[in-house]
Formats: sequence, C-alpha cells, structure tokens
Amino acid sequence: MLPVRQLAYKVNDLEAAAAAHHRQFGSGPFFVLRHVALSSSHHRGIERTFDHSSAYGQWGSVMVELVVQHNSDDSALHDMFPHGSGRGGLHHAALFVDDLQSEIARFESLGSPLAQLSVTQTGTAFAFVDTRASLGHMLELYEPTEQLTGFYDFVAQAAQGWDGRDLIRELG
Repeated sequence: MLPVRQLAYKVNDLEAAAAAHHRQFGSGPFFVLRHVALSSSHHRGIERTFDHSSAYGQWGSVMVELVVQHNSDDSALHDMFPHGSGRGGLHHAALFVDDLQSEIARFESLGSPLAQLSVTQTGTAFAFVDTRASLGHMLELYEPTEQLTGFYDFVAQAAQGWDGRDLIRELG
C-alpha cells in the first residue's frame, strides 16, 4: 500500500493561498521555501529549469503543499496548468516509495509515464508520474530519507497545539 503523504496545489500567490486554506480548513502553519534549489530537473526527458517556491503546512494527518512556478519552462506543473493561464488547483498527491526507479518503471508499465524527475541540491530526488488519465492529477514519488521524513515530522509537530498566529514562516 502507498498511502498519500501530501496533497499539493498549484497557486498563484503563496501567502494568499495559505491564508485562504487556513480560513477554510484550519491548516498550518505554513513554512515557505522560496526558489527551491535543484541540482537537476528533467521534464519529459529534456533538462529544464524548474524555478518554484512552495509553502508546506499540515492539514489534519496530511501535509499540504502550495506551489508556484516562477519561470515559463515546460514542467509537470505546466502540463496541468499552462504558464500564463492563471489557473490553479490540485496538482499532485505525494507518496513515499521504497525504490524510486522501480516505482517509476511500475507506473510506466501501468500507462502512467514519467513527466518530470528532479533532484534538490541536498540530494532528494522526486518524480512526477502522469496519472492524469486515471486520477485527474499527477503523483509525486520520493524515497523516505531521514532528511525528508524529518521535514514532514517538523511540519506536523509545528501544527500540534498551534494557536493560529504566525501563519507564514520563512525557511532557508
């Protein structure tokens, strides 16, 4: 079983989206990482710049990510929400997998091709597989490294007993 660890939404404004999500669902606080540093990113097999910022908050037992892409290059985000369209919405659900390459191959064999593979400067690889035909959105896959699960725990712990103040908190 591959449980959902995160739901991610493409937004146009991180702060406004975080405030709206918090008003609707009580989620938060949101930790903002601007211009996520990547060592590589390939969209549909072609190296592309993926300049994006994200806000991460807790929504019950699931992390919620709000993401904005700053550049116009092709990406898994722009596959669903074309650059300049102003549209946003659910982009992906994220899953932890034991072996990233094996799961990419498995999803490919099920008719869900790799849309994008990126690696952060700290070494975390993440893949978007195109499950739009079956699910209506992408899936993000990554291996649960100590660094990644530690970040998930950090966000979840910040939400415990949170009083609603300091909704937006900058990282890095």
